[in-house]
Amino acid sequence: MNVLWVKAFHILFVVAWFAGLFYLPRIYVNLAQAADPGARELLLGMARRLYRFMTPLAVLAVVLGLWLYLGWDLGRGQIWMHVKLAAVAALVAYHLLCLRHLRRFERGANTHDHRYFRWFNEIPVLLLLLVLIMVVVKPF
Repeated sequence: MNVLWVKAFHILFVVAWFAGLFYLPRIYVNLAQAADPGARELLLGMARRLYRFMTPLAVLAVVLGLWLYLGWDLGRGQIWMHVKLAAVAALVAYHLLCLRHLRRFERGANTHDHRYFRWFNEIPVLLLLLVLIMVVVKPF
């Protein structure tokens, strides 16, 4: 397959994954504030469905990114690529931490307030900024 097709689909899945990474913590903000059991169940259902939807997108984004990295030697050995890969690893860890928070909400064991989740929601924005700078500017 042509490298440009792989890049196009990689970008598509990254964008779709980030849509989930940006929205799921917003649901957590509302869950942390939900007093009504009906609203809580509605939000939990939304969070579960979103997590199930965004996980395959994350897998496809990472697999296609690895294909670009290993198959076409794009950026290998360059410092900017190592920084980008570290940011992607942090995004995968963030994705898994989202699951941990979801499980805590499901058990009724959440210990964080809405302010925590408002700050938590900013992490993928910062990591995306780092990735974009590394890929576009290539400062190293």
